[in-house]
Amino acid sequence: MARKARKYSSKASADVERVMKKRKAGTLKSGRSGRKVTSRKQAIAIGLSEARAEGKKVPKKAAKKKASKKKASKKKTAKKRKAKK
Repeated sequence: MARKARKYSSKASADVERVMKKRKAGTLKSGRSGRKVTSRKQAIAIGLSEARAEGKKVPKKAAKKKASKKKASKKKTAKKRKAKK
């Protein structure tokens, strides 16, 4: 049976774990404003962002994926319109 490839590297998940511990301790701060992070989702995003910056295996941000899908679908509809004419 073939194994499915991991989305995140184990080092990246260790980074997220470290950031989550910081959040729980109340010492995690957001980048620009320096405000204390209390949101679980935001803490995970910070951990993944740091892992990404260090070059660890982490998928691209979701917003960038959506944008590229939109571009691809726009190209398809443009081609269909051209073919109809």
